[in-house]
Amino acid sequence: MKIHTLDLGFKHLEHTIAAFALEGPGGLALVETGPYSTFSQLEAAVKAKGWSLRDFKHVFLSHIHFDHAGAAWALARLGATIYVHPRGLPHLADPEKLYNSARMIYGDEMDVLWGRMEPIPESQLYAPEHGEQIIATGLPLRAWYTPGHAVHHIAWEARPEKGEAVLFTGDVAGVKIDAFPVAPPCPPPDINLEDWQISLRLLRELPVETLYLTHFGKITDKRAHLDALENRLLAWAAWMKPYAEALTPAPEIIPAFESFVREEMLAAGVNATGLAQYEAANPAFMSVAGLMRYWTKKLAK
Repeated sequence: MKIHTLDLGFKHLEHTIAAFALEGPGGLALVETGPYSTFSQLEAAVKAKGWSLRDFKHVFLSHIHFDHAGAAWALARLGATIYVHPRGLPHLADPEKLYNSARMIYGDEMDVLWGRMEPIPESQLYAPEHGEQIIATGLPLRAWYTPGHAVHHIAWEARPEKGEAVLFTGDVAGVKIDAFPVAPPCPPPDINLEDWQISLRLLRELPVETLYLTHFGKITDKRAHLDALENRLLAWAAWMKPYAEALTPAPEIIPAFESFVREEMLAAGVNATGLAQYEAANPAFMSVAGLMRYWTKKLAK
């Protein structure tokens, strides 16, 4: 199995959103599609390898957020079967509610950031069970339900007959740009710390040492990476909790959180380009909304 990391150049930045082309003994498969706004970049990246998007008959999604699945419908129109968590499948079959909810957040930027999203026929959607193995192009891929970032999240394990197993982690293993720190993407509405920690425990226990992050690329020090992610996730949540207890409006929190994250990143050596990459892949205002929702629900119990 050969893995090709395709940089989709989101917001004209490198190493922000990836898709992964898997070259198996029976053909090609794709993990993640990126948003439809970068579909032309995906097409160009595939063409540069000497392929056509029509060559990809199997597309595996980690979850249905636009930066991971927004172009899935376009691949389906070219003949692909789309593999997605059962709780995400209805939203790909009928994306109107998903799309309109996102438009309420992004407003006029929706089209530029993400592009359009069209329905996918249910006959081209498949929802695997937890632990189910799919054989695609001669490659076995196994679905592991990994909620915490999203309730409809799957980490895909690829275990070829020859060569090492790898795990495509979507967002459950965080965002890590180049040599900079890992950060937890915490958008609404599904952030759940307890579920996320259980998913991280599963990732640690799986006999796979190499991770591939959609944001961005290959990780080989799995345990150190996941430990750092969990520590930062809990630190960000602890930072947010007093604001939730005080019922502070989100617009008042966002500048403080942006400053908190920026100082944290600068202290770790992140440069100006890196700051822009992190903000594109993991906007601070979205983590405010997600973590505030988490604490509001938890404190109300």
